[in-house]
Amino acid sequence: MGRPPKEPLRAFTQTERHELEALARSRSAPAEQIARAIELLAVAHGNPLAQAASAAHRRCRQAVARLVGRFNREGLTAVYGHHGGGPAVEYGVLEQERILQAFRRPPDREQDGTATWSLTTLQRALRKAPDGLPRISTYVILQTLHRAGYTWQQSRTWCQTGTVERKRQAGVVCVQDPDTPQKRG
Repeated sequence: MGRPPKEPLRAFTQTERHELEALARSRSAPAEQIARAIELLAVAHGNPLAQAASAAHRRCRQAVARLVGRFNREGLTAVYGHHGGGPAVEYGVLEQERILQAFRRPPDREQDGTATWSLTTLQRALRKAPDGLPRISTYVILQTLHRAGYTWQQSRTWCQTGTVERKRQAGVVCVQDPDTPQKRG
């Protein structure tokens, strides 16, 4: 029988429990997140910290105790982790909104040299604009568009995730998937 934890695990909300159970069953999520979800669920079921660590194929009960403390303070952020180092985020909310604003405007063939946006043509347009971003990379543009719900389709166009245009007898209809936010996580 192990020592009782200094800080007991708080009760999960319904959303937290659902997300932790889904993450524990996941086969595509990062292994570290899956292990943390399994550890928290084991502690919630009343298992000692050492047994919770072993359920996630870990050895250290102190790491589980620290995870429990972080989860009590931060919620699911403790499971998904924090910024792992490297340079600080250079582009904040205003810059990301500027990227989306440029993306949403249709490209001018004369000015932008294209009929549809690609990452490099959008990068070139943002760098040349007077209120643009002179050092923006295609990676930052890609991450911003993904966070806004856009994906690159095989037809080489950017489309809003969960939205598709279908041809019907009455004409073209825009169909939206109501489960898109849950599917994206």
